[in-house]
Amino acid sequence: MNTAAYFERIGLEPPEYAVPDSGLLRKLQFAHCTTVPYENLDMIRGTPTSLEPDALFEKIVSRRRGGLCFELNGGFGALLRELGYEVTDLAARYLRGEAAIPMRRHRVLLVKATDGLWLCDAGIGQSCPREPVPLLENREFPQFGETYRFRKDDFLGWVLMDYHKGAWRDFYSFTREPQLIADFTALNFYCERHPDSPFNKREMFSLKTAGGRITLDGNVYKEFTAQGVTAQELAPEQMRDAYARFGLSLY
Repeated sequence: MNTAAYFERIGLEPPEYAVPDSGLLRKLQFAHCTTVPYENLDMIRGTPTSLEPDALFEKIVSRRRGGLCFELNGGFGALLRELGYEVTDLAARYLRGEAAIPMRRHRVLLVKATDGLWLCDAGIGQSCPREPVPLLENREFPQFGETYRFRKDDFLGWVLMDYHKGAWRDFYSFTREPQLIADFTALNFYCERHPDSPFNKREMFSLKTAGGRITLDGNVYKEFTAQGVTAQELAPEQMRDAYARFGLSLY
């Protein structure tokens, strides 16, 4: 992998000597979340996606695109391995807003740094940690006006929670069995092709900011900040500029 090119893609200067500690890890995840968009355009256009590291590098870095969790965390994990981190890919259940326990269809990273074990995730379009969260039970971790913590569950395993409107809610859960690219290929195919998949119906774009995020859901553009949410329905001739806000040139 060309790590210098990846650093350029996420707007960072490559360190002369990379120490795989939590300080660098925080910088990397924040930079990735705020420069590489969550987007499903290939799924909408019927373009098959590859989860092989070389293909992810070509899409994310060379073509300056984004992707869903299987691609974004796949590419991010490959970069971390190149920098000396010990990375384990895990499959998670997305619990937020679900009435029943859902299938595993989210890719997350468990990262061992020189100073601890961290959950890393650069692949969610909704509100989520912009920096790694230490894998420690029943401790609160505030960041960017949001607060997260882990609890343990006999069935679900580790459950990441977020504090929302005065109460804790389950976000997603995972157990620590390592997953292979082949495991995610099947889940990614479900997201691409299954009629129940929420990812193959309309264009979905999201990009984190220091104070929130911007999203494009179909032709509805939203900005989420500490002051609230603004929404705008876009005309066809406005879509080119909307894509550009996510760093994408799609015409």
